[in-house]
Amino acid sequence: MSDVVSTKQHRVLEAAQGYLTLELPDAALRELLTFVTESETPVACWQLRAEAHRAKGNWEDSLHCFERVLPHVDRPVEVLMGMAWCFKRTGRLDKAIDAMRQAYQASPKQAIVLYNLACYFSLAGEKEESLSWLGRALRLDRSLRKLIPDETDFNPIRNDLDFQYLVQLAESKEQPSS
Repeated sequence: MSDVVSTKQHRVLEAAQGYLTLELPDAALRELLTFVTESETPVACWQLRAEAHRAKGNWEDSLHCFERVLPHVDRPVEVLMGMAWCFKRTGRLDKAIDAMRQAYQASPKQAIVLYNLACYFSLAGEKEESLSWLGRALRLDRSLRKLIPDETDFNPIRNDLDFQYLVQLAESKEQPSS
């Protein structure tokens, strides 16, 4: 794969990014058809294809593209999170957890990574792991607490007393003392 991008190719990539921003993944994919041969396809194109397929719910196609990107990026957190998202939706929760652990290795202070690990462990029925990751995520970024009420990934443990205690604790730390 080439990382060299001509001016025309750069315009195509910018247009595809624009279509994705406008939530028009089909238009983005049409734009990216400019890159026909694999040897001419830059990594940025594979990343945009992955995101477009993910936006369309084409999880396997998205994974295929993310896998092409992963070896070529210095900071793989976004790619690994995208892969985990797709793995979860294809019923491969173990692979989703593995991808998120790799993302954690790459960026241990990124709270959303820890939060997603908590979500996936909840779905996997591993309450203690889920609560451990969630607690660490909330310590790094208390604003994540606002996501919890609508997060269906926590449904398996939502009525658990330990989960409720952790959430209440996070909420109480946000309240100003009177």
